Amino acid sequence: MQIHPFEIAIADQDLDELRRRIRATRWAPATPAPAWQQGADPGWLRELSTYWAEQFDWRAAEHRLNQLPQFLADVDGQTVHFAHRRAASVVPGLRAYPLVITHGWPGSFFEFHALLDQLCDPAAFGADPADAFDVVTPSLPGFAFSPAPAQAGMSAFQVADLWVSLMHGLGYERFGAQGGDLGAGVSIALAAHHPQAVDGIHLNFLPSSYEPAIGAAQQQLSSAEQDYLREKSDWAALEGGYAHQHSTRPLTVAASLNDSPVGLAAWIGEKFRAWSDCGGDVHSVFSKDDLLTNISLYWFTQCIGPAMQMYWENRLQPMRFSDGPRINTPLGFALFPKEINHPPRSWLERSFNVVQWSDMPGGGHFAAMEKPALLAAEIRKFFRPLRNRTG
Repeated sequence: MQIHPFEIAIADQDLDELRRRIRATRWAPATPAPAWQQGADPGWLRELSTYWAEQFDWRAAEHRLNQLPQFLADVDGQTVHFAHRRAASVVPGLRAYPLVITHGWPGSFFEFHALLDQLCDPAAFGADPADAFDVVTPSLPGFAFSPAPAQAGMSAFQVADLWVSLMHGLGYERFGAQGGDLGAGVSIALAAHHPQAVDGIHLNFLPSSYEPAIGAAQQQLSSAEQDYLREKSDWAALEGGYAHQHSTRPLTVAASLNDSPVGLAAWIGEKFRAWSDCGGDVHSVFSKDDLLTNISLYWFTQCIGPAMQMYWENRLQPMRFSDGPRINTPLGFALFPKEINHPPRSWLERSFNVVQWSDMPGGGHFAAMEKPALLAAEIRKFFRPLRNRTG
């Protein structure tokens, strides 16, 4: 596997073009609806966009991103961008534990900047230095600096195959996996298809397509499971339009979002507000600079369309295990209160070997950014007994 160092270097002309496009925005007429009821609030969007064009310092964000050791690798014919941060220090006689963490949409590898500090240098935060990790955070194919796949079929299961090849190429024969959103699906696929390489998986989200064995009779469902399925259906009907668009007509919406930075900011920014534990004030959790760093990665790499492609592929290859065997790889789950779905433990136990379950005190869908210390503590706790499997 060929690996080359990588640094982000966006051209000045691309920065100038971004600002020009923002300033030339033709703003959509407002409606009489209350703020945020029908999507991104126009006032908030204007404020964020003005900041993006006039005050946001991409060069500072770029410098910050480049503090992470980044690489490009040819993995089974697919170019994969990834950050690889090794443990700051290792206890004598012990090895840092290898962990691959996978992001989702509308996130990116940038989501993990604070979490990596916690995982790679636990002693700096008062945690046990024996819990240090070597962490690999790849960009999903079609996201950021990982080019879109040349061929159709790149669902979570195929990404899992790539991640095993990547980790083996880095010298990690056995490792752990963690993820939320699309990354949760990749982590599940790793456990399902590569138990010989994956010691355990830790999740902070359950893919909506996950379907365990429930039998023919609905009476087999517990009341908690029935409530969960109703909640999931209600959420999809009111909030899931973006996912239906991504998974059925991605090119139609991508044509607009790839052309309009303000449209892209609305499409992504609204989700950071709706899915986080922010009490309606998105900037109480995410600074404008952090929010725009993530959105800018989508803009400069023109990846919004390729990123949607994974929704199309996952629809064709959903997470359904009703006809398959149980997945015995240990699983840990952190349920954050403002996550977009709230499965009961029994729903996962129908297919998985759930060995750790935690109801978290705060946080939402973007747990690595919202509550990095809480998530890191859960990850350390889950993988502590599994570390000796790496040899």
